[in-house]
Amino acid sequence: MEVLVTGGLGYIGSHTCVQMIESDITPVIIDNLCNAKTEVLNRIESLTGVRPVFHQGDIRDESFLNHVFSQHQIEAVIHFAGLKAVGESVAKPLEYYDNNVNGSLVLARSMRQAGVKSMVFSSSATVYGNPQVVPITEDAPTGATTNPYGRSKYIVEQCLSDLCTAEPEWSVTLLRYFNPVGAHPSGTMGEDPQGIPNNLMPFIAQVAVGRREKLAVFGDDYPTADGTGVRDYVHVMDLANGHIAALRAVGQQPGLHTYNLGTGQGSSVLDMVRAFSDACGSSVAYEICPRRPGDIAECWASTGKALRELGWKAERSIAEMTADTWRWQSANPNGY
Repeated sequence: MEVLVTGGLGYIGSHTCVQMIESDITPVIIDNLCNAKTEVLNRIESLTGVRPVFHQGDIRDESFLNHVFSQHQIEAVIHFAGLKAVGESVAKPLEYYDNNVNGSLVLARSMRQAGVKSMVFSSSATVYGNPQVVPITEDAPTGATTNPYGRSKYIVEQCLSDLCTAEPEWSVTLLRYFNPVGAHPSGTMGEDPQGIPNNLMPFIAQVAVGRREKLAVFGDDYPTADGTGVRDYVHVMDLANGHIAALRAVGQQPGLHTYNLGTGQGSSVLDMVRAFSDACGSSVAYEICPRRPGDIAECWASTGKALRELGWKAERSIAEMTADTWRWQSANPNGY
């Protein structure tokens, strides 16, 4: 089974490609390399013994996509490609809407032309906005997003929902991630953000390895146990397996399918700092800073639907998330 993986050299995409190969699914990767490096191909090959097919290009380039579809017997698409930093999206909304929304529409058009009507879409818990109730179920209200990144994911979800209504033969699965962290347990692959990390775990890891002086903790006055934001951190390897479960369980069933991918447990920023300190054996320096625009107090998943319908649940603990991140970062202090 050949599956097109957009953004397949990125953080979640690359780990998913490893798990796909281990599951006898053939990934065909496209990536524009704006947030990824071709070295990832070498790492995938070293872990699996297989070097995936890679096409460099942008999902907004319809002629490029049409060419890729013409070269392969693609049966489904896992769509990761997109910009993903909440803070950056506030500063650069047009770039986020162009890349994330327009790119997804161009991809869907190219899929339709190729007769490929099965997509697993990399969505986000940010579509829920500031939740009134936690844990968050898949039927919780969406759309009251607090930043352009989340809004771009919400808009794509609406576009794909409308597509399924208009053309019922499509199978579209929306996977709403909570907070992906961790790395391949080998230490060979992990998160390698460009510039200053926008996400908590790679920032902690870069402080621990000496690349950065201290972690900025944005807000300690939230209505949470220790005042810092609470999130549902989920291991990237668990997320990768969630995509394979979705492909197999509902990937060819017509209609729109929606699942949360998280652990169902909330952990605060300071919880993660302490866990990482345990993993690396030294304290992680941090300072309290003002809240960031667009951040919310707490957010974690209800995961029962994914277990019932996909047979998937997160298996890995915070101790494993932090230990695997440290193994990756200490072995690759400057990333790829």
